[in-house]
Amino acid sequence: MAEDKDFRVFLQNKKIPVCILDQKWHRLFALKGKPENVAACEQELNELLKKQGQLNNEIRELKKLKSKLMGNIVENMEGTHAENAGRISSKKLDEDKRLIDDINAKLEAHEDEMLELPREIDRVNKELMLLTVEYCYGNLRCNVKEIREITDWITQVRIDLKKNIIKKQNREINSRQIYAYMHDLFGAEMMDVFDLDHDDIDLRILEPPKKKPEEANGQSGSENGKQSTQSPAAPDGSVKAKGGGEPEEKPGKENFETT
Repeated sequence: MAEDKDFRVFLQNKKIPVCILDQKWHRLFALKGKPENVAACEQELNELLKKQGQLNNEIRELKKLKSKLMGNIVENMEGTHAENAGRISSKKLDEDKRLIDDINAKLEAHEDEMLELPREIDRVNKELMLLTVEYCYGNLRCNVKEIREITDWITQVRIDLKKNIIKKQNREINSRQIYAYMHDLFGAEMMDVFDLDHDDIDLRILEPPKKKPEEANGQSGSENGKQSTQSPAAPDGSVKAKGGGEPEEKPGKENFETT
């Protein structure tokens, strides 16, 4: 990120909307909340805006009061010509003039403040904008780093998954070969005895998967009147479907290795 002073020069003559008056600015901090420096700058800007609003209200009220006093002065000036009322009207006139002088002094002070406030509001608002940008780019930097790490992890998992699918298929084919050849060599009766003695091995995993009801009824793949394109069973009991999404099984001719 470039030096702040470079941004300040760039922002010198730029008109920036007041950040805290836009709901979207507050949403930038919805997940993690506002950091301390942002919250402090926001508070300072809030105070300046509040002060500007109060001064505007006071100026408006002072002008109303001044207008009313001016009307009273006109009435009192006319009243000095009436009999037995000149002394009272004169005192009232002097009091109204004094009040008007006080109002003029307050108006002048308030208007001087109102000239300086917009510049101060603009300065603090730009400071808040720079803090917001720094915070947001920090979040973006962390997010992009995590996205890359997760993407790499997903890519590696996909590679490992493909390898393990092939490995699993080869182990299944190899196991079926071993069990089939043992059956041919020793006979079913002897194998039943051996199976009981080796009951720690779950031989159910060697059974082919059960067909779904629609496949059993001959309904699978027949919506368009086409017959199944499944290849016949191989001598080792494995079946390869044409166009399958999984990697093709490539076992050895008689591979009895299980590692």
